[in-house]
Amino acid sequence: MAPDGAASSRPINPSERIEAIDVLRGIALFGVLAINITSEFRISIFEQFLSHKHPASSLDRIVETILTLAVDLKAFALFSLLFGIGLAIQFERLAASPRRTMLLVRRLVVLLAFGLIHLCLIWNGDILTEYALAGLLVLPFLFGPRWLLAFSAAAFLLLYLALQIWMPSGVFPNFVELTQDVAEANRIYATGGFADVQAFRLREIPLIIPLHIYIFSRTVGLFLLGAFAWRAGLLRNKPDRQVALFAIAAGGIGLGAALILSHAGGIFTGRIGVVAGPLGTILLALGYGAAIIAIANLAVGKAWLGWAAPLGRMAFSNYLAQSVIFGWIFYGYGLGLFGRLGTASALAIGIAVYVAQVLFSAWWLQRFRYGPVEWLWRTLMYGTMQAMAVSAKTVAA
Repeated sequence: MAPDGAASSRPINPSERIEAIDVLRGIALFGVLAINITSEFRISIFEQFLSHKHPASSLDRIVETILTLAVDLKAFALFSLLFGIGLAIQFERLAASPRRTMLLVRRLVVLLAFGLIHLCLIWNGDILTEYALAGLLVLPFLFGPRWLLAFSAAAFLLLYLALQIWMPSGVFPNFVELTQDVAEANRIYATGGFADVQAFRLREIPLIIPLHIYIFSRTVGLFLLGAFAWRAGLLRNKPDRQVALFAIAAGGIGLGAALILSHAGGIFTGRIGVVAGPLGTILLALGYGAAIIAIANLAVGKAWLGWAAPLGRMAFSNYLAQSVIFGWIFYGYGLGLFGRLGTASALAIGIAVYVAQVLFSAWWLQRFRYGPVEWLWRTLMYGTMQAMAVSAKTVAA
């Protein structure tokens, strides 16, 4: 055992994990899957910014509306909160280690490497690269007091809302560039071989970077907010925390839904109208997260939602697997379904993949301590091979 201490280097036993957080991560993964498959694999990610739309059936329009209002950026906001929570948990668990800073920096650098590989070689819709960079920015704040986390989270989220109004010109591609890219995507993604698709994915990256710039301050703010929630003890399963979680759930879902529906209905105009949707998205994500964790903490909630915990424990592996699977389904080197399916049909495929991953994750974790990518991430973080089999009694650190 390395000198970092048992708490910092041994694998977390199932009894030590906070199952409600794993449940939330597993459910949030479905939201990410639903948006990715319907808006980024099925069609070009940039088609949403153009006025023309593919013909859609009534069912497709209903599904699109539900996803836009209730899921869309909310799922990604939930994952940002969860990443901040996870980083704060790691920071706390490594408190006794003299190598804490080095290990956490290495953890984020390895994530950055994974993200760049995913971005350049598998799918350019990657979010891991942004998360790694945001994590490196957030890490120094974890050494500060709790109030600093809260203040900094508010500052970054306010910056995000301000950028909705005062985004500098020239950040986003122009209409002509996006139109040309969508036309090429419809041709290459649908019919191109692997080399053609790969080359086009790389050419699209400069167009995708502005989308990350647009959302980066929100990502950092939600990381900090997640870290604050953990530091404040909101995620501990205690009666008084349950009351707070249900209150946050009611307020976040109620106010967030009101803002989003008002924005969609054009009730607000001017600057208020511009920020109503983004603010509603943040509040709705907070409400979702608080509600799921509060319910999962209850005995009946564990019975209802426990299936999502193994999926959440392997979220990294499952996220990357989805990119590989969906790339094969939609791009020309596989089934070539790009641009040929409606939203409802694509979502049905996504649900089938998600169910398969739920079953596979439960099967895998009966035999192994980590998902395969989680195991590699941890091994590279600590610099030594980690025990994988559930029956192993020791762990290298």
